[in-house]
Amino acid sequence: MTTPTNPAAADLIARSRRLGADARNTNFAGGNTSAKGRDTDPVTGDEVDLLWVKGSGGDLGTLEAAGLAVLRLDRVRGLRDVYPGVDREDEMVAAFDYCLHGRGGAAPSIDTAMHALVDAAHVDHLHPDSGIAIATAADGEALTAKIFGDRVVWVPWRRPGFQLGLDIAAIKEANPEAIGCILGGHGITAWGDTSDEAEEHSLWIIRTAEEYIAANGAAEPFGAVVPGYEPLPEGERRARAAALAGVIRGIASADKPMVGHYTDSEEVLDFLQREKLAPLAELGTSCPDHFLRTKVKPLVLDLPATASVEEQTARLRELHEAYRADYAAYYERYADEASPAMRGADPLIVLVPGVGMFSYGADKQTARVAGEFYVNAINVMRGAEALSTYQPIDESEKFRIEYWALEEAKLQRRPKPRSHQGRIALVTGAASGIGKAVATRLAREGACVVIADLDLAKAQAAAAELGSTDVAVGVAADVSNEAAVQAAVDAAVLAFGGLDLIVNNAGLSLSKPLLETTERDWDLQHNVMAKGSFLVSKAAARVLIDQGLGGDIVYIASKNSVFAGPNNIAYSATKADQAHQVRLLAVELGEHGVRVNGINPDGVVRGSGIFAGGWGAQRAATYGVAEEDLGQFYANRTILKREVVPENIADAVYVLTGPELSRTTGVHLPVDSGVAAAFLR
Repeated sequence: MTTPTNPAAADLIARSRRLGADARNTNFAGGNTSAKGRDTDPVTGDEVDLLWVKGSGGDLGTLEAAGLAVLRLDRVRGLRDVYPGVDREDEMVAAFDYCLHGRGGAAPSIDTAMHALVDAAHVDHLHPDSGIAIATAADGEALTAKIFGDRVVWVPWRRPGFQLGLDIAAIKEANPEAIGCILGGHGITAWGDTSDEAEEHSLWIIRTAEEYIAANGAAEPFGAVVPGYEPLPEGERRARAAALAGVIRGIASADKPMVGHYTDSEEVLDFLQREKLAPLAELGTSCPDHFLRTKVKPLVLDLPATASVEEQTARLRELHEAYRADYAAYYERYADEASPAMRGADPLIVLVPGVGMFSYGADKQTARVAGEFYVNAINVMRGAEALSTYQPIDESEKFRIEYWALEEAKLQRRPKPRSHQGRIALVTGAASGIGKAVATRLAREGACVVIADLDLAKAQAAAAELGSTDVAVGVAADVSNEAAVQAAVDAAVLAFGGLDLIVNNAGLSLSKPLLETTERDWDLQHNVMAKGSFLVSKAAARVLIDQGLGGDIVYIASKNSVFAGPNNIAYSATKADQAHQVRLLAVELGEHGVRVNGINPDGVVRGSGIFAGGWGAQRAATYGVAEEDLGQFYANRTILKREVVPENIADAVYVLTGPELSRTTGVHLPVDSGVAAAFLR
């Protein structure tokens, strides 16, 4: 973490990270904190009053100095004299740029005014579930007085902005005994003369609300359990989730492809089995942070867990059409000529009773956080219903925030997506060699990657090298076993919501002449590569077809699929089998938009698991060269005289599965530095 030189800023970062580390205090990237203090103006040498505040889009739990916006306090407070009123609220955010102190740092957020105008050295604005439960209760104002007395003041809902900052500043001035306030429909704000005091006040409000709800709330705030909607047993539940994942991802991706996240936590499963599920879900979320990530409401499957997969699939598709029509009507009710275009009418949260919650986003982190936010919303609804009646902000206010010009500007500032962003890849034999290089390249291009390997520990270690589980996961996969293949595909769709890109790379080789090749040798190589590729493609194709999003299957075949080399009958025959699977599946799956292509490498010695496992020594003996010279031997016999390495194969996979070759299927691409005898005819 970058340590700021000013003590006030250093205390602010430490406080923020403590508050953000506990999910009870605020959601991911939710809320903001600030500190006021003095520092030296490097131009004049004079002491100036500054405001350090968490910038737009940052997360409290991981806040660093670069995530702070630093502003001249006198200039921000001077904006009161030119504030044109709530009808021109958005202009004030642009004005913050003229109040910045120095260069760098984060962009000031919409809540900057709240922190600057409140007369306290330290201010926290947070989104705790317990606080929002009070904020969204129908009688939230009365509950605030009852729970907190005169220490916490109720603030009616107002969209975040400069006027809200003026309101809270006035409330603090009028209530000198208050340590904070409940923001109707939104969250809490607390303050203190020191950083420790502000943190103490924030935590007191949050814990007091938690304790009051626990002591005084109804035992079953979501109503009785509905027969048939109880959670399925874990194994059956996760199998059902995997069976539905492709269909649901297709529903969430009708407008644009999405990555998914599956949640079957206790609080989710309990909510889904209760009689108030449908009416509460229809009311939607309330805190702006929540519905900006989850859309205003989820899609809820209205069938029991005992329904068949086929029944659930058919009903989900019917509900999707209704959801899209309802969302379009919502947009039309409130949009005007200044509103941004509708961003998409598909759900971001899909609730399946007895099974769990599917959440979606442009990448895995966004999808996961959307699910976390809906869990926050469930907790909020539970607390509000335990004490009163859940009453979120009006639908019109949700629209004003969802299609706020400032929100649209934030979306437009996002970097252009990488070529494979939002795509989910399963690569077999990916713990080493060509498979690992392919997985690494796809992850670098933005894909979520499932590294499948016979050795689970090696698969997980290779995945960890690529980043967090939002980027890659490792799964066990004996590709010669149908049940193991299905388990690997199920793990992939539960990890990332579906599949888009499959690379059949798992393989091995035994270099023997015909008379020394045993039946076991033959079966082993065909089981892993020919049968294994078939099983993986079959299991993955079901997901690709259910999604309706197209996709790619790539076979890592070999130059040997077309070239007759010595002492290699089992390996070369199975590679020829793989090569023809490419042609067959390209024809069969084309109607579903699935492209099937192959790559024919040769002489990939460096980093190869096959060569390291004895194949290299055998081939070196066949050709009469030292094993350490084998790579150069292969290179010397090619047209280009250049050694082929795993990264060259990865580059070919990237090109074949990228946007530039979207009309290419059934092709075999040689990556062998040019072997004339293996030219395709």
